Amino acid sequence: MYDYLNTEVTLEWGWELTGPLLFGVLLLVLGVPVWASLGMISILILHFSGVLPLALLGEALFDGIDAFALIAIPLFILTGDVLVRTGLSRKLLDIAEALTGGVKTGFGTATVLVCGFFACISGSDAAGAAGVGRMTIDRLVEQGYPKPYACALVAAGACTGILIPPSIAYIIIGLILGISASTLFLAAMVPGLMIMACIMFANVALNRIYGYEKSQYGFSLKRIVTTVVDGRYALIVPVVILGGIYSGVFTPTEAAAVAVITTIIIGLFQGTITLADFPPMLASSAKVNGVILPIIAFSLPLAQTLAALEVPQGFVYLITSLTDDPTLIILLMIGILILAGCVMETTPNIVILAPIMLPLAKEIGMHEVHFCIMMITALGVGFITPPLGLNLFVVSGITGTSILSIAKHAIPFVLAMLAIVLMLAFIPALSLWAIT
Repeated sequence: MYDYLNTEVTLEWGWELTGPLLFGVLLLVLGVPVWASLGMISILILHFSGVLPLALLGEALFDGIDAFALIAIPLFILTGDVLVRTGLSRKLLDIAEALTGGVKTGFGTATVLVCGFFACISGSDAAGAAGVGRMTIDRLVEQGYPKPYACALVAAGACTGILIPPSIAYIIIGLILGISASTLFLAAMVPGLMIMACIMFANVALNRIYGYEKSQYGFSLKRIVTTVVDGRYALIVPVVILGGIYSGVFTPTEAAAVAVITTIIIGLFQGTITLADFPPMLASSAKVNGVILPIIAFSLPLAQTLAALEVPQGFVYLITSLTDDPTLIILLMIGILILAGCVMETTPNIVILAPIMLPLAKEIGMHEVHFCIMMITALGVGFITPPLGLNLFVVSGITGTSILSIAKHAIPFVLAMLAIVLMLAFIPALSLWAIT
């Protein structure tokens, strides 16, 4: 989208840039909505720097969200909501539990697996945390898990919502950097599954130490066949979405539309939803969408303003003047992304940081798709790390459990995810094998 590769630029970090950024941080601390804070930062930087006409802000807001790819976001959110209301999500849990019945930590592993199923449909981590949490946390406690640990397990598993395609995060970063969302989905499949697997293995290891889960169903082929047959309509949805995207039949946006229609038809056919359910479903999805799109709208003018001030070029020059070691630069980028994920939501992080950091990644020879996978996965760790930790807040809200106690039990999952982030960063083939 932008040409950032001229590194013969120094970053003039004056008060026309520092002042608005500090004021924006203050607004966030005071609880001002993210989109309003970002908009105020953009207005102040434009006013004090004069780098672009302030009158262009209004046009930029609408141009930023006038993109066909963004239509997929409300559609995937609505699909996830319909999935819960029709009871199809519970069918997916039954299938996951049957598939993992031979493992001692069967239900804990099933919980993470159903988070992965949910990710294949909704593309949203918060929706997965809420939907799966309501179904599984009480049962996890019955199986012997401490409640804060059960909450942490669901919160960690729900991180797959933005890591396993179709992911809203990959749609957004693809739009910002001009990369096909289908390409990113293809590249993200293995990394997303690796994150899901590492959370499962961390849970198994912790169970070996503390002996949380008491029961073991045992492997039963008959049970698997029964649950798959009973939940066949639930399996249709992810098959339609992923099959349509990877076969090239649908674009991600078209797949989202087909998924909504498919889940609604299944719900009406089975009698699990009626026409009276449509207004609350649409209202619920609109509320979530109303949080995401304003952030995108106000983040894009800020990103364009920073580009006009040559902040990306200056950032590349600053980092490469400190070190030219690609390993250190990658570690520095990961550190920045994880810290950013701890204090701010994924959407503004993507819109602001992706255009700034991509040129640095290119400078050390990193493929742009590899960079996107590394960035989204690193930001995903922020969903279970304070002080923001969106998934921590979601599961805390539905259970009444202390956020700090959940965060304490989430530490092993954070470490496991960090190990995968480092693997993805330093082994490009994990992200690029399917597209090269």
